[in-house]
Amino acid sequence: MNPHQWLELALYIGALVAVTKPLGLFINRVLDPNGRTWLDPVFRPLEKLTYRVLRVDPAKEHDWKQYAFAMLLFSLVSCLFTYAILRLQDILPLNPQKLAALTQHLAFNTAVSFTTNTNWQSYPGESTMSYFSQMVALTIHNFFSAAVGIAIAGALVRGIARHTANTIGNFWVDVTRIMYYLLLPLCIVLALVFVSQGMIQNFKPYTTAKLFESYTIQVQKTDDKGQPVTTNVAVTVSVPKLDEKGQPLMTNGVAVMMDVPQLDAKGQPVMTNVPVMVDQKVETQGIVQGPMASQVAVKMLGTNGGGYTNANAAHPFENPTPLSNFLQMLALLCIGSALTYHLGRETKNQKHGWAVWSAMFAMFLAGVLFCWWAEARGNPMHQNLGVAVADGNMEGKEVRFGILDSALFATVTTDASCGAVNSMHDSFTPLGGLVPLFNIQTGEVIFGGVGAGLYGMLIFVILAVFIAGLMVGRTPEYLGKKIEAYDVKMALLAFVILAFIILGFTAWASVSDWGKAGLANQGPHGFSEMLYAYTSGAGNNGSAFAGLNANTPWWDTTLGIDMALGRFGMIVPLLALAGSLARKKIVPASAGTFPVTDLTFVLLLVGTVILVGALTFLPALALGPVVEHFLMLKGNLF
Repeated sequence: MNPHQWLELALYIGALVAVTKPLGLFINRVLDPNGRTWLDPVFRPLEKLTYRVLRVDPAKEHDWKQYAFAMLLFSLVSCLFTYAILRLQDILPLNPQKLAALTQHLAFNTAVSFTTNTNWQSYPGESTMSYFSQMVALTIHNFFSAAVGIAIAGALVRGIARHTANTIGNFWVDVTRIMYYLLLPLCIVLALVFVSQGMIQNFKPYTTAKLFESYTIQVQKTDDKGQPVTTNVAVTVSVPKLDEKGQPLMTNGVAVMMDVPQLDAKGQPVMTNVPVMVDQKVETQGIVQGPMASQVAVKMLGTNGGGYTNANAAHPFENPTPLSNFLQMLALLCIGSALTYHLGRETKNQKHGWAVWSAMFAMFLAGVLFCWWAEARGNPMHQNLGVAVADGNMEGKEVRFGILDSALFATVTTDASCGAVNSMHDSFTPLGGLVPLFNIQTGEVIFGGVGAGLYGMLIFVILAVFIAGLMVGRTPEYLGKKIEAYDVKMALLAFVILAFIILGFTAWASVSDWGKAGLANQGPHGFSEMLYAYTSGAGNNGSAFAGLNANTPWWDTTLGIDMALGRFGMIVPLLALAGSLARKKIVPASAGTFPVTDLTFVLLLVGTVILVGALTFLPALALGPVVEHFLMLKGNLF
């Protein structure tokens, strides 16, 4: 934790503050159907053409049910479109590597993942997806899902700002304007900057490079027709080894075990079919190519996170320089930060927008510092083996990024619903890994995903003013509107759905054979891998403790359901809340009105987020990273 690292953190914070107001003003114009921007000469004709093609009347607004139906229909159709492309990948164009079509369960998981802005990947991108699948099936969802998130936030803010109204906007207009005026221009500029930093953008076949030093691997033997060759072998079981007297041999109080053939009821050896393995010499390596910069730009700005490569932002092509790393982290939070300014502008209470921003920033800074401290402190077991304390925990991290950039990226990507990584969260210390896990479990309201962060935080704003109203014994009010039972129920329903699916699926997987079969680690770390997977899915994040092998029918299917419920199970109650707030009348402020612009409100809001998250997930966290930390101090690793 040297001065240069503190300076970098300060520069990042300064850059985030600097873009919040101007980008927030621009978003305010984009979310206004009649708003004017300097991009109108380019995109206004395209916008009008889109409405004509879709037969949309931009002047006709939706109530919350119509808005929700349009959103669900749009998401369903785009999900089925992506599923079809992935299943037909092998016969579609732009597939120079001749990659096969995805299996049913993997195609389902991936289609749902990108539709919900999760971008969970149960596959290595460079060896699974063709250029066509990357660009048409996946990248369009990076735009669509991000636009949907911002549109939902805009609809909720309209519901807060309007009074005695029955509508909250037009879904088709919101999504169209967000994609044309906000996401597309920003992504073009950012992609060009990434190309200038050395990020690739081409349609070349993968480059084959000759290795300086070959190595040998084992592969399954095939016959002349390319079919796997198998053989029958006896199934063995472990039994205690006996001495001459028939007594078990013991070593240090433990029985010596030996393998013997397993016998069936007739006393015959039980046989099983296994593949025949042969040595294969590897002398070349495939180096990924393709349209990477264009996809990384929207991956970050849209807080999508799905990597073009398996290593994601740790890959030198996907994140080539310190500047590209800095810009990717800034891109992750800039729209989420700017939306708080839009909240203040739209509600004509800019101080409230900055108060919400301050609560988000306080939790962001606390998470960064704690994760940085935990990783800089290192692993005592490594230190016992001679690793210098000053080096910290460098396992799973790029030397070129070091501790701070790894901890900052991990915190930022889980504050946002992104999931992009420049280091492996599975290799963090238990307390370091606790930070990204808890960030997602808050609902990713710390700036959060594009749109999702703001509408998630507004759940806690409703709960905070409800608590404040109970404290003073009067009906809670929020920006001149009375918060009634229906509003609190909708806010709680949105959060309870997340908790139910995260904890429910984790409990199921932890006692199921299919769940435990995917673990690379046992004990509390294995439990953390399961908990992180379903937390990441429900929170629409997409990052993982990568020791988990989730590309199996059970994991792909349950994670797909987890992601869908986490996205739409939260959005629908929030749209119902937006409709309820829009219909309310404004009541004059009085001496008993709880202010939502001062430090007291910020502290109450932060406390509500932390306490609700802690009370919900603390027992599960105690079984995972917390107990793993204490066992690590005792010399146990998993």
